[in-house]
Amino acid sequence: MRNVIKYLKNYMLETILAPLFKMLEAIFELLVPLVVASLIDIGIHQRNERHIWKMCLLLMCFTCIGFLVATVAQYFSAKAAMGVGTTLRSEMFRKIQSMSFSQLDKVGTAALVNYMSSDIYIVQTGVNLFLRLFLRAPFIVIGATIMAFRVDRGITFVFVIVTLLIIGIVSVIIKKTVHSYKKAQERLDALALLIRENHTGARVVRAFDRQADEVQEFEESNQKYTRLQIMAGRISALMNPVTYMLMNVAIIFLLYIVGPSVETGVLTQGQVVALVNYLMQILLVIVVLANLTIAVTRAIASAKRLERVLDMPLKDEQTQETETMQKEEKGIVFERVSFRYEGTSEAQLEEVNFSVPKGSTVGIIGGTGAGKSTLINLIPKFYDASEGQVYINGIDVQDISSKELRKRIGIAPQHAVLCKGTLRDNLKWGKENATEEEMLQALEVTQASTIIKNHAQGLDMHIEQGGKNLSGGQRQRVSIARALVRKPEILILDDSGSALDYLTEAKLREDLRKYTKNTTVIIVSQRISSIQNADSILVLDDGKLVGEGTHDMLLKENGVYREIYESQAKLHASERGVL
Repeated sequence: MRNVIKYLKNYMLETILAPLFKMLEAIFELLVPLVVASLIDIGIHQRNERHIWKMCLLLMCFTCIGFLVATVAQYFSAKAAMGVGTTLRSEMFRKIQSMSFSQLDKVGTAALVNYMSSDIYIVQTGVNLFLRLFLRAPFIVIGATIMAFRVDRGITFVFVIVTLLIIGIVSVIIKKTVHSYKKAQERLDALALLIRENHTGARVVRAFDRQADEVQEFEESNQKYTRLQIMAGRISALMNPVTYMLMNVAIIFLLYIVGPSVETGVLTQGQVVALVNYLMQILLVIVVLANLTIAVTRAIASAKRLERVLDMPLKDEQTQETETMQKEEKGIVFERVSFRYEGTSEAQLEEVNFSVPKGSTVGIIGGTGAGKSTLINLIPKFYDASEGQVYINGIDVQDISSKELRKRIGIAPQHAVLCKGTLRDNLKWGKENATEEEMLQALEVTQASTIIKNHAQGLDMHIEQGGKNLSGGQRQRVSIARALVRKPEILILDDSGSALDYLTEAKLREDLRKYTKNTTVIIVSQRISSIQNADSILVLDDGKLVGEGTHDMLLKENGVYREIYESQAKLHASERGVL
């Protein structure tokens, strides 16, 4: 909860005033039984009409003042709780944006969505209830016991025994309830993951006619979550009937004990009513305190889940920009680089060594799962090498902050992702202050200018979420244009032309060579035609670098490259009807 407490410091005034106003409300509440006792003993018993009106007016004043004080307390507690929730969401979002891919993989997207929504809401609710009730509840219990002691010292033991008994029962219920809620929250993560997979893969689900199977799986997961919630609800539901039963038994016991005292004149009827009211106040407050304890315990559990993310170390926090990347002309160097994903023993890359001179073009090819995308993800520090070093311009990437590194790199990822907005907005992700001329030039190079030529709004044409109103090839070309607008020192194209036809891709490669003369270009592709004119080609096979050289050299000397070339040549010949 330390992060929650830390954020509460920003709302110190509200944090102090909310419980103070609730305590003020409690004071008026404790005075009410005494006023009622006086109303009965003096006003009604002695038929003093003036005193009755006086006490009724006093009760009305207590009610109005209590209402105003409670409203003010609610305002301050809600303001502090909403502030904490807002700050937590902002901090969580910033943290998520700064996390490495390994950390994101470890936590999981579905869990992060729940952290940002469900868990923060639970923490927010817990803070609200805590500020309103954590001082008021014990104050009422202690105050009501003292007031009852003033009315009749001999009856105080009833209050103490009943209070301890209810606290014991409530503690058992809370312990079992919190455990059930914790398991339910974990099940909610699994349910959110299932929902997310079905949402992102809706086309695949329908293409294979798996709707019924997915609905059944969702129903099963949803039923498990529902059963856990019902179990927790049933245990929690025991609290009110059990405590109210004890309260009624305590009232009967109290009346049984004080009955003779009323007959002998030791206690008045008003004093008995006051004792009953104080006992009810104590018991009701204990029930409220129990609900508060459950809410706060759930909030603590959710806060711990949030802290697992907020406390994750970010290497860039300790990274110092000791050198600028402009000093060296060495390009990109991999020295004995190995990599394995967290939680796996099998290496995705093993002992990879190569160098890319600055301003040259290198192609990377290999079979599916060879480690091509993994390799290029080490350059912008999306992942950190498990062993070995990656150097850019002679500097270890671990000594360069991610911000400094990535602003010099342009990336067109394997799966083109566009954001909802205009085409102009998406291109400005590459360079915030890009001019219209720069954007149009980038679109021209990537053969994407046709997208806006027939569109009245031009660069201001609307892009749906994920670029759904564009074809796959158009999304890829816009993605490459976005990377080019930045005019990066290093351009990484991760199989970003897979959806393009051969003619369009050929024109794109030709214009790209002219546009990126002084840029280090890394092209990952499954097509030989996409990389055969590169200055150097890297051949990967099962995470190992098995070949390096030009197209002609690899055709003569490298069996893996030759096999890929021949398979694609046969395919092209077959498509032309030669075979």
